Amino acid sequence: MIGNGLQLSLVGIRASLEGFPAAITGFVMSAYYLGFLFGSIITPKILANVGHVRVFAALASLASSAALIYVVFVDPIVWGMMRLVTGFAFAGLYIVCESWLNDAATNETRGQLLSVYMIIMMGGMAFGQVFLNVADPGGYSLFIFVSVLVSLALIPMALTANPAPNFTASTRLKLKELYKISPLGVVGMCAQGVIGGAFYGMAAVYGDNIGLSVAQISSFISVSIMGGVILQWPVGRFSDRFDRRLILMITTMLSGGAALLALYAGETGNFLLFLGAVGLFGGFSVPLYSLCIAYTNDYLEPDKMVAASSGLMFVNGVGAIFGPLIVGQLMSLIGSEVFFAWIAVAHIAIGLFAIYRMQMNRAMPMEDQGPFVAMPVRAGAAVATLNPETEEWVNDEPPAYSEGESGDEEDIEQTEIMDDGPALGTNNP
Repeated sequence: MIGNGLQLSLVGIRASLEGFPAAITGFVMSAYYLGFLFGSIITPKILANVGHVRVFAALASLASSAALIYVVFVDPIVWGMMRLVTGFAFAGLYIVCESWLNDAATNETRGQLLSVYMIIMMGGMAFGQVFLNVADPGGYSLFIFVSVLVSLALIPMALTANPAPNFTASTRLKLKELYKISPLGVVGMCAQGVIGGAFYGMAAVYGDNIGLSVAQISSFISVSIMGGVILQWPVGRFSDRFDRRLILMITTMLSGGAALLALYAGETGNFLLFLGAVGLFGGFSVPLYSLCIAYTNDYLEPDKMVAASSGLMFVNGVGAIFGPLIVGQLMSLIGSEVFFAWIAVAHIAIGLFAIYRMQMNRAMPMEDQGPFVAMPVRAGAAVATLNPETEEWVNDEPPAYSEGESGDEEDIEQTEIMDDGPALGTNNP
């Protein structure tokens, strides 16, 4: 994760140094998320035949090699292909690790493992930014260092004496069925993917364009990631005590406000204010991922949760592909200031949609809400199996409420899953 976090910002900074237009850089950075999507689909199909250790070794070697190609061929097409390869490789690496963790987890340790996994993932990404200051991003040393870091990850996996776990690929709910269950969950998850892809794909480019030093760029990206780690649990605890839609709406609105404050601070050159605003932005933006999953799970039986979470993660991944494309084009056409302005508008749009859904249907009773579980953003689909709610929440009866209606036993028997209220264009009561 340290190597992945370092490479993420390094490629963006180096693209600016090489004179790539923001629109072209957007295409390059979005290729990672496209590769990640392919990796999430393909890796489970080969794991059963090849085995965990071999798959991990092959994909880590692939990611390590790709990191060296950037300095050999300074070309946006080649760089886009390498980002595609890197995304594919890391999606597979995550799935291997997550399935191994899930195999070792018990009902008592599942939540703890998930929390540690999330901290390692996001903490590693944040710590990787520090190494931007070790050498000149305009040279080749940092790309070699990325390759070394990813290669080192092979050692504990290759030397493990533990037997590899059995792996069963989780299924995904179809988008239509997922949207029927929770329109707000699907829309929020897709929008969060667009925003996250745009921010982490283009943040280094934005920082370079407004004149930040490499040290300042590494600081502000690190702060945004750590803000998300720190505020995940407080936001989650509030969502367990109040209407989850209300907390989701407040959180996304606060994130939009923080983005506007970051825009102002960046344009005025107040770096301390900028760091504070970016930390708040990350702190309120990152938890939306877990909030959307928890909110959707409120309307599901445990045996549906893994499939629903996998579907939501897929939706989030599709959204992430478009984030850098959209922001890159806007930055080329309008200027760097559109970076945080567009992110703010996107967050506010999620909040408005949440308000609309709140007007359409009444809240689920607090006693029927499941617990919030903090989930790592941009993890593999197998992370859904680590959610302790899928194992520990045992409810003999289906939830008695859909959002806005009292329970209808005949309708429950027909659908076997609850939704968060009627979606536009449906005939749901």
